[in-house]
Amino acid sequence: MESDYAKQGKTAAVVAYLTLIGTIIAFFMNQEDKNTFAYFHIRQALGINIGFYLLGALVSIFDSWLISSSFYVFIFVIWFYGIITAVREEQKTVPLVGKQFQQWFSSIK
Repeated sequence: MESDYAKQGKTAAVVAYLTLIGTIIAFFMNQEDKNTFAYFHIRQALGINIGFYLLGALVSIFDSWLISSSFYVFIFVIWFYGIITAVREEQKTVPLVGKQFQQWFSSIK
């Protein structure tokens, strides 16, 4: 448990991982409070959701169940990791791509 500050942003952080619409809702939920914990997870969730759609379009070209399955397992693992860290009130980046998400979406504050 990080702090009371993390507890205040926990709801928005968890909602952010519930689809791309959830990320947008979490962004607007956090506009008044400006909680950095919530913004951290909003950036992570936005990267996961955008990555899902972009990589999904790329994977669909191959028409291979092995490639498709690997893609969905990868996305599910990083999504699950992200939502678990939000529930535990931890500010950890998702494996492999989390640091890039924080850099790419650094304008979300």
